[in-house]
Amino acid sequence: MLRKIIKIDEEKCNGCGLCAASCHEGAIEMIDGKAKLTREDYCDGLGDCLPACPVDAISFELREAPAYDEAAVKAAKAAKKAPLPCGCPGSASKAIKREAVSAVSCSPISSQLCQWPVQIKLVPVNATYFDGANLLIAADCTAFAYGNFHNEFIRNHVTLIGCPKLDEGDYAQKLTQIIANNNIKSVKVVRMEVPCCGGIENAVKRALMANGKFIPWQVVTISTDGRIVE
Repeated sequence: MLRKIIKIDEEKCNGCGLCAASCHEGAIEMIDGKAKLTREDYCDGLGDCLPACPVDAISFELREAPAYDEAAVKAAKAAKKAPLPCGCPGSASKAIKREAVSAVSCSPISSQLCQWPVQIKLVPVNATYFDGANLLIAADCTAFAYGNFHNEFIRNHVTLIGCPKLDEGDYAQKLTQIIANNNIKSVKVVRMEVPCCGGIENAVKRALMANGKFIPWQVVTISTDGRIVE
């Protein structure tokens, strides 16, 4: 059928992965460092991904394409949200010992957190939820400083938090292992504007350099009064 659908300019695409994260239907995937429309029948043509793209690589076009299959989209979402073994905080210590930390379904109303634990020092480096993950690495103060943190940053991400000023040791080694052992699609670092938060950003940089993988990454800085610093 002839209908409006998105078009991705691979020459412009910088591989940031933001469009894939913003596509609620799961029509876009990151393949070989580029965004691809892998399921035309999942694309509803509303263009939620357009404003997410920082390089204007996405546009609309009118062409022959399969009809939007809402039932298939809902089925795919349900499959992703199928509960795994219990990951409640009360049983977290046992789960960590078994190196089997579960994922839980996200609520669109409240918390967007989809895995447990979240502390960098506690997560097992080979947890199953890291496979194909868009990774959020955040200074723990950021969630308190920025009011819409769950919807804007945690949503559709596997979340790791830490404080380089309060935690002993260096995060770089643990992050290097996580990146080395898993297929990480993208990395987003959210830090405060205060100098001590530079430690978490530097740890991520060193981990990415140590692995030599091409992984799109970006840094977002939050001010102490809760604004995103441009």
